[in-house]
Amino acid sequence: HRHFKKTMLAFLLLLGAGQALIAPSSVHRSTPRMATAVAEAVKTSKLPASVKPGVVTGQALMDLLAYAKDTGFAIPAVNAVSSCGINACLEAAKKFGGPMIVQFSRGGGQFLAGKAVSQGDMIDKASVAGCVAGALQVRQLAELYGIPVILHTDHCMRDWLPWFDGLLEENEKYFEAHGEPLFSSHMLDLSEDPLEENIETCVSYLERMAKIDLLLEMELGITGGEEDGVDNTDVDNSKLYTQPEEVYEVYKALSAVPNGKFTVAAAFGNVHGVYSPGNVKLEPVILHNTQKYISEQLSTEDKKPVYFVFHGGSGSSQEEIRYAIEAGVIKMNIDTDTQWSFWDGIRQYEAANRDYLQTQIGNPDGADKPNKKYYDPRMCLRAAEEATVDRLGQAMEDLKCVNVV
Repeated sequence: HRHFKKTMLAFLLLLGAGQALIAPSSVHRSTPRMATAVAEAVKTSKLPASVKPGVVTGQALMDLLAYAKDTGFAIPAVNAVSSCGINACLEAAKKFGGPMIVQFSRGGGQFLAGKAVSQGDMIDKASVAGCVAGALQVRQLAELYGIPVILHTDHCMRDWLPWFDGLLEENEKYFEAHGEPLFSSHMLDLSEDPLEENIETCVSYLERMAKIDLLLEMELGITGGEEDGVDNTDVDNSKLYTQPEEVYEVYKALSAVPNGKFTVAAAFGNVHGVYSPGNVKLEPVILHNTQKYISEQLSTEDKKPVYFVFHGGSGSSQEEIRYAIEAGVIKMNIDTDTQWSFWDGIRQYEAANRDYLQTQIGNPDGADKPNKKYYDPRMCLRAAEEATVDRLGQAMEDLKCVNVV
């Protein structure tokens, strides 16, 4: 079987290099099964040519997501709130050989802009400015790290739409100047709204976003727990599980938008945060059933027509994660665990060097010995970066996202 795939791949390459070398009849004699084998061999062979180091947008973004779904891996998405968080994401991607999604929340954007200006009627303006600043840092550095990066923003509820509008305005200005959007994608989380209102608003925004090659991530069903201003701790459990018919309604509406690109964060018991075993009941079989249902409704040979997003990935088992990937999950958010790893790096650094961190001068090596090289902020922050890189390496292993680029 392996020899057959190699032979067919070689055949396809020869076909592309010179049609004159092959009799036309020999092309038409290939059976559907043979054609499928060739396509399988090609699509899993390497990263699409359109996907290059740096921030990926538009068709290159879709090619990367298709590559992930076809190959069977998902990309980690990490909420960054500092330059150190951004660098940890890029370093992990470089070290472990996979793409990375760097994303910013509304609160993260405020923190990046500075809490002094993120107050009152300045909150959304400051958050937009902070997110743009973070995005520009990623754009400046991603190519240097030699890996493809997706730039994204996280949950935006209906009350936060002024923030979303501000982000789109920045993308439109960037598109006019550079021919591509500043970000790769943005998320609307209108999951608390009635389904019809959720879909209507998403269609309206996708029509605008499609003009500048931006992808929309929409949420269907509610992710439980609490994260960065989104508090669903008391939500009815039934809302944590999406039905296939609901996803199909979304799929039909968004697919009808010309040049529309979208992913779906369909709830299957997801909860933000980390909880004791047994408190969270994930049902990724919902995603499998949904793909089957939509594929049948469309009468398509594509068994996984939907690009799914996995929210609340922190604390999930490898078995749950990989079963979800088999259902077409191409992105998994990991925030709580990377928050802990960042702090844990600092905690361990302080514990290891405590006697050198109590005063500017004086330590176990002598009463007149300086401690500057220990309390230099770069030391503990680098420890935080390294711990986060390690944690992201574990996530990439779980997501089968190691050595895929």
